[in-house]
Amino acid sequence: MPYKKLFRMPKPVNISGRSSSITNSFINGIIPVVKPTESEIKEALLILNMDDETISCSYCGDAYTEWDHLRPLVMAQKPTGYISEIHNLVPSCGKCNQSKGNKNWREWMLSDAPKSPKSRLIEDLDARVLALDKYELWKTPTKMNFEGVVGEDVWAAHWANWQKVQDLMKESQVLASEINKKVALAYKAL
Repeated sequence: MPYKKLFRMPKPVNISGRSSSITNSFINGIIPVVKPTESEIKEALLILNMDDETISCSYCGDAYTEWDHLRPLVMAQKPTGYISEIHNLVPSCGKCNQSKGNKNWREWMLSDAPKSPKSRLIEDLDARVLALDKYELWKTPTKMNFEGVVGEDVWAAHWANWQKVQDLMKESQVLASEINKKVALAYKAL
């Protein structure tokens, strides 16, 4: 086997390409995290047809690695109003959580999206959808009007800071590109 097939260069980083991470930080930084009780976790798992020994990804059945927000916290770069609480979290594998993103769980599960349960031909897909339907009916998740809670001025200041960070990232990318070109030219001259 040719050695070049074994080697992959790291992908170049684009500073402004991290804007969604910054947006998520600005939103997740304001969202309350409500820790569940033992009984709430047990009840949640029972509704999903699981227990402490059979816990798995709610979407595909693989080993779970995290708890995913069933209803997204972020849509169109703004908070949806949902918070991090057991009524809005289900066990998930990283593959499903990444693929689902902020999509509607049902539409995503039954879509041909890469790594969706349907596209991966998960055998008990219908049973998983029914369990998640039941889970959604368990308790209504909290949905808040954050701006209404903190006031228009504080809310506007928070998003003005977000915009400043976004603008600074774009400015930084331009400067980083200039530096990269000069460093590459200096390397070639060695």
